Amino acid sequence: MSRKIKLIWDFRGPASSKTAEHHEIHLKEYIAIEKFPLDITGFEIINEMFAIAFMVVNEENMIAVRDTLKPHRGEVYEG
Repeated sequence: MSRKIKLIWDFRGPASSKTAEHHEIHLKEYIAIEKFPLDITGFEIINEMFAIAFMVVNEENMIAVRDTLKPHRGEVYEG
């Protein structure tokens, strides 16, 4: 079974929470268009000036998604 990778986009500033929330919409659209088997996305508000949006992909899809969507970072998904 392949690992799952959580790709993360960081947003900073007073509008970070709204930007991360909106970015998740685009991630969901991308998953639907590309017909990826996983549809795990989300956004988290870390504090009033920092938020993230994320999507989880199978390891074999990670490089293609990374090169297309250019996340800021990634980590192994433990969910």
